[in-house]
Amino acid sequence: MRTEYNTPLNSRYSSKEMSYIFSEEKKFTTWRKLWTALAEAEKELGLDITDIQIKELKDNIYNINYEDAEQKEKEIRHDVMSHVYAYGLQCPNAKKIIHLGATSCFVGDNTDIILMKEALYIIRKKVINLIHQLSKFAYDYKDMPTLGFTHFQPAQLTTVGKRATLWIQDLIIDLENLDFVISNLN
Repeated sequence: MRTEYNTPLNSRYSSKEMSYIFSEEKKFTTWRKLWTALAEAEKELGLDITDIQIKELKDNIYNINYEDAEQKEKEIRHDVMSHVYAYGLQCPNAKKIIHLGATSCFVGDNTDIILMKEALYIIRKKVINLIHQLSKFAYDYKDMPTLGFTHFQPAQLTTVGKRATLWIQDLIIDLENLDFVISNLN
């Protein structure tokens, strides 16, 4: 996969966005999205699931009742099932189909993959922006001489721009590795 590396990306990501990706809110809304997608797929396969049940699930994805889940988890000591219970309180018509036929790994593992992939996209965009900035720096200083080093010893002259291209090359290798990892997170 060939990617254009010398174009800056418009979206700037902050540490708040990375923090949100790994927040409790993002985790539990992702669980609810997965349970909703599971119900939709099971309905499509012929299970007795109604549109009303699916709508009820969708309507409560972002309306997480943390207190109910926390209370239930103290009782049963199982985070996934405590959230199944809490979601069921909000979705009485859909209560019996939440998590139907799934294991805890269904939401836990898939959520981990989804969140890691989103985080890697943020890192990828930051690396691309850094490559772009270093490219401009390398061009601006392409003729500025500097002493080269080999094994931390002074060596022949080079340019600041040439040095920057070596940093860029390392970042391109990192970007290619990121692209490989992202494309294999399914």
